[in-house]
Amino acid sequence: MADALAAVTARLYSAPPEDFIALRGEEVAKARSARDTALAAAIGKLRKPTVAAWLVNRLAHERPDLVAQLLELAEELRAAQRELRGADLRELSVRRRGTVSALAREAVRLAGRGSAGNLPVAEVEATLAAALADAEVAAEVRAGRLTKALEYTGFGETPRPNLRLVRGGPAPAAATVTPMRAVPDEPSTATVTPVRSAPDASERERRAEARRREEERRRAEEEHARLKKQARRELMTALQQVADAENAKAEAERAVAAADKAIQQAEKRVKIAQDALADLG
Repeated sequence: MADALAAVTARLYSAPPEDFIALRGEEVAKARSARDTALAAAIGKLRKPTVAAWLVNRLAHERPDLVAQLLELAEELRAAQRELRGADLRELSVRRRGTVSALAREAVRLAGRGSAGNLPVAEVEATLAAALADAEVAAEVRAGRLTKALEYTGFGETPRPNLRLVRGGPAPAAATVTPMRAVPDEPSTATVTPVRSAPDASERERRAEARRREEERRRAEEEHARLKKQARRELMTALQQVADAENAKAEAERAVAAADKAIQQAEKRVKIAQDALADLG
């Protein structure tokens, strides 16, 4: 199941966020059709990524070469920090700013949404900066399965953060990870935390989904009531037509009976007239 889930996760997290819910539903339906209930349940637990996370994911899937360059720079930065090579750090810091900016612009270009004015470019840059500062974040960025943007503040190697990131296998519960040991005499003040807007986005997603379900339920009830009312009207019309037909049939039968009686009476009068004519010679 792990390989299948990884493939589905890659497809979902590289698709635009507005298509995520529908695509996830399709993948769940496919898994259920294949009678793979465990895979269907795991897919159903995948959370919709924020726009910033999606931009980083798309960059990872479509330009892995650029992400690889970013992570190589991250290794150089960490080595320079550990060895306290000040001159190298200054040169690498310049490269860091340029690389993060260039990758953010490429992520916006890959989104294909015209101007970057409505896109969270700052959150994309913050996430890429976090990847430069922390190896675990870097691995998740490379995998292209982020659900939220991240941000990094401070200097030195960062402690491992509590992240909500989607892996290729079933989604584990978020766990607290023991911070990495800081460089001697150089205590780390860095932190990596989820961007504050992300929980609000998840909450808005849950509320929007609940509203959609409620709206669908209300519409279904209204449609059911409408169809039931229409069926009752059609039934009453049909019953009235049957009654009218039965009345017409009864009226016709009475008319036929009256006609038969009239014919019989006319035949009797004809017989009497013929007998009278015969008597007169």
